[in-house]
Amino acid sequence: MSNQIVGNESNKENAPENEEKKIPIFSIEILKIIKEAQQQHGLRHNDYQRYRGYCTRRIRRLRKVMHLQQGDRRNFRKKNVTETNLTDERAVYIPLMLAERAWSYAMQLRVEANTEPRKKFHLVSRLRKAASYAIQLQKLCESEKFDARTQLETQAYVAWCEGMLQFELQEWKPAIENLKKAQMIYEKLATALNEEDAILYRNRYEELEPSLRFCAYNIGNETDVNQLLHLRNQAQGDLLVTLDTLMAQTRDSLSEVTWRNRTVPVKNARVRTFLLANRDFNSLLDKCTTLAEKSDSLEQHLMDCKDAMLAIRDDIKTEQKMDGSSTSSASSLQYLHTYLSFIRLERSIQRNLLLIESALENDGKQGSIGSKKLQDVTRLYEILIQNILEEQQLPGLEDDSDFQEKLIIKAKAYKAFRCYYIGQSLSTLHRWRDTMAMYERALLHISSAINQVDEDLKIRLSNLVNTIESSKYCAHAQSVLEQDNEEELDSLKNAKLQKMPLTKRLDEYYEDSSILGKDPNVIKVPPEMEEIPCKPLFFDVALNFVKLPVFKKQQPVSDPANKEGISGFVKGLWGWGGKK
Repeated sequence: MSNQIVGNESNKENAPENEEKKIPIFSIEILKIIKEAQQQHGLRHNDYQRYRGYCTRRIRRLRKVMHLQQGDRRNFRKKNVTETNLTDERAVYIPLMLAERAWSYAMQLRVEANTEPRKKFHLVSRLRKAASYAIQLQKLCESEKFDARTQLETQAYVAWCEGMLQFELQEWKPAIENLKKAQMIYEKLATALNEEDAILYRNRYEELEPSLRFCAYNIGNETDVNQLLHLRNQAQGDLLVTLDTLMAQTRDSLSEVTWRNRTVPVKNARVRTFLLANRDFNSLLDKCTTLAEKSDSLEQHLMDCKDAMLAIRDDIKTEQKMDGSSTSSASSLQYLHTYLSFIRLERSIQRNLLLIESALENDGKQGSIGSKKLQDVTRLYEILIQNILEEQQLPGLEDDSDFQEKLIIKAKAYKAFRCYYIGQSLSTLHRWRDTMAMYERALLHISSAINQVDEDLKIRLSNLVNTIESSKYCAHAQSVLEQDNEEELDSLKNAKLQKMPLTKRLDEYYEDSSILGKDPNVIKVPPEMEEIPCKPLFFDVALNFVKLPVFKKQQPVSDPANKEGISGFVKGLWGWGGKK
């Protein structure tokens, strides 16, 4: 599986050793910018005056932001945009908007010239002004700060402006040359771009066809036109070579990504920067000397990937709000999000492999791998296999049979490693039968995957086969030794149990054939005398030494008159019960 990542910041690669300051690379989609501005500000209804007002306001805002105001209300000091002002790509918008303002004014005058012929002279002067601003834009974009696509678009824009001026002056031969040049550049850009962006350039190509036909009609002879174009190609061969060179650079610097035979644009700057970093990340990882440095680099790279995925999600939400409803088919942004998810899962697998390598290397230096570490390694392989399963469930790739088949084979390969380390963990518990079963399962996975994986994984699987073979023999030998020891222990235990009556060994299973005989050893009669503790007797001897208090002096002397108490009182009250 090969993938190709290209972006308008392709020169932002690894920093040189002297750490020189890099020149930023700007990318200006000129045709897209002017088409969007025209559609949003009047030209959808052929309102050129409204579009001219928009260009004026845009120029004023740009000059204020870039600190390029041309004086104040009293004094005027002209300030053109030069290479020293190119600290921001927005500075290029000033000559572009100036050219657009002059062109829109010319188109407005063309409508008014139908009733006022004198305005045609003003129209031509405005077109000349638009062509001069376009040339100024081209000189700025010839700087190394701009990519090849921007240079191609400026050349096409200048050729179109000059062609429109010559068309208005009825200079048919130069007009057809410039318009054909612009048409050729737009045609090549359409072939180099993705499907979504290519539509705009194809439409521009078709817009120039009527003007070219009118020029050819005014020249009069189609043979002369073909001869003119042939001479132009011979005379400007260097220009065509330069054009081909720029097209080659454009294909290498366009903001797009090709993956699984599909090309999608990359418009988000954060995503483009991450994809460029991901393209060179393997070489950066090879420069790390220790596993810890590699692991840290992967952690940071995964964090950048998550940020890029968040940026794509925001773009998807914005697109859905603009469209009004979300479609079920995967758009370019959704496919790009799938690609970023695939990169995240692949880098996660790479990080888990580094963690496994680090764990095994540290314990290998100590001579043996502990059971706790074996469980950790097994857990890492389980996470790794789960990442592969997540890759199989990525949206937009469910019907890609080749992709799914490769992931299934890859999962089998890592399942073999997981089975091996599970067997190693079981061997520490002396569960030899389970250990042998896991080794056999690992060999089964290896046999079904070893011929269909890449070279690196194939070598690792071959080494694992040799390791499993030796581990199988060790496990088998250990199980035989432990079986002999168990048999000896069982024989000693059985001899001891045989001497004991059945009532003494009810909690132990033992096949005693004497139980079925005439003299079974069930219970000993009479039973043996056993020493038991007697019931203790308690004597309160402390009471004999306790001196009790005397209470005679504290008792009150009873009165004989009150001897009868309340009953005597009742008897005497009414005379009941009294002595007669």
